Amino acid sequence: MQANCENCKLCNKSVHRNMEEKDKLIKRLNIIEGQVRGLVGMLQEDRYCDDILIQISAVRNSLKSIGNELLESHLNGCILNNIRDNNTGAIKDVFRLFEKLNK
Repeated sequence: MQANCENCKLCNKSVHRNMEEKDKLIKRLNIIEGQVRGLVGMLQEDRYCDDILIQISAVRNSLKSIGNELLESHLNGCILNNIRDNNTGAIKDVFRLFEKLNK
């Protein structure tokens, strides 16, 4: 699934995703980008506030979904591998990540 980047031995935080995973994530982000462009169009067309707010909620939910997917992948891949390698500092990294995500 994921492996540490051979060119990044100093920070040990780069990963390579397989093409299928990367394509899937990029496709989803492109859809979200289209949703945001749709919001601009809705504003330019003076659409009703409820419609715009519903679209904003859809964008937020889409971003939350892809974020949760990446978080799960990160915990099951990067963090788990670091713990298996006795890098317990990865646990502190997880706590820092959750602090940032909850701001």
